Amino acid sequence: MIILKNGTVVDPASELNDKRDLVIDEEGYLKILMPGETGEYERSNAAEIIDCDGMIIGPGLTDIHVHFRDPGFTYKEDICTGAKAAARGGVTNVILMANTKPAVDSAETVEYVVQKGSETDINVYTCGTITKGLKGKELTDFDELLEAGAVGLTDDGIPILDEEVARLAMQEAAKRNVLLSFHEEDPAYIENNGVNRGKASAYYGIGGSDRKAEISMVERDIRLAIETGARINIQHISTAEAVELVRQGKKVAPDRIFAEATPHHIALTEDAVIEYGTNARMNPPLRTEEDRKAIISGIKDGTIDCIATDHAPHSDEEKAKNIVDAPSGIIGLETSLPISYDILVRKNGFSILQLFCIMSQKPAEMYGINAGKLAIDRKADLVVFDPNREYDWTKHYSKSFNTPFKNAKITGDIVMTFAKGKLIYRA
Repeated sequence: MIILKNGTVVDPASELNDKRDLVIDEEGYLKILMPGETGEYERSNAAEIIDCDGMIIGPGLTDIHVHFRDPGFTYKEDICTGAKAAARGGVTNVILMANTKPAVDSAETVEYVVQKGSETDINVYTCGTITKGLKGKELTDFDELLEAGAVGLTDDGIPILDEEVARLAMQEAAKRNVLLSFHEEDPAYIENNGVNRGKASAYYGIGGSDRKAEISMVERDIRLAIETGARINIQHISTAEAVELVRQGKKVAPDRIFAEATPHHIALTEDAVIEYGTNARMNPPLRTEEDRKAIISGIKDGTIDCIATDHAPHSDEEKAKNIVDAPSGIIGLETSLPISYDILVRKNGFSILQLFCIMSQKPAEMYGINAGKLAIDRKADLVVFDPNREYDWTKHYSKSFNTPFKNAKITGDIVMTFAKGKLIYRA
């Protein structure tokens, strides 16, 4: 039995935000105690009492945009190491993207990922692909993928350029009420991806990615979603114009248009690409300060539904290549909570309830996952976060270390993570 004492307990589902004591019993079940109830548990010789004064205890995070690179690219990450990195970051539920090798476009590959995920300490879910082989031409068998265990569908990493294919996918998804997530970058507006066309591309003397690459596809897909009745998620939004398109789309279809933002897009601008090189190269790229502020405003007013890391591990050798040849993407699972807390709560006035809503409750609801809340008499699924503790970079579990935040001084760190009723990470 573990007693967590004196922490601020936060649960957006019940709007709880108060000092409470929690008990995780011998079987892993959670109890939120009322004042005065703790004594009977403290008298048990089996109890470990942990003082959480000054700490925040909230539901384990749900990250709906994660790459564990398994199968096919396990030198970057695998399901086991990715799960350990997630636990270190307080992330207890992840939804994996389908751009592996082979792609998750068959029941066999879905079942492989689900089975390996079930062997980890966290809850691992996966999407299947929208099109066969991620080629954007022929739809996969949606029913086969969903029956095998996929919780959504996406060709993340590659945009679906053919409008008729996108329309057909939305029509089929609408029949099944399954969420489709879209990577919104039209290559017609891109010369060298991963770097914003502007100050950063000028610095490197390359063409870069024009903001129209995102804007044009977000505009198309919101139009198609309204037309077909589909539920869609705009992934890793990066431009102010795209935020506004989502805002207007939600006025027409509030329960069917969703969007996510990454910690790096709320924390950094294209200046980071100049400073950190390939470790700040990602698709879509970091853009301007005006875009960064627009994304934060979109999160605050509910236009953007959740924070998702797009955790994208790459090896040191790959990231050591030049700015054009290095792969895009950075890791993010282990630092998402402290970075989001710093940017949104400390610097932009979000409440801690709002933070856990967009990092725990809402992302779980988008995919229909039974998570994101502190449910009593269920197995403990929670994170203990100390907003004043300096982040400890010596505790790093991902196979890769491609991040512009590497070894930066970050205030805020995860103290403990519980999932499936077990303590799975402790600082």
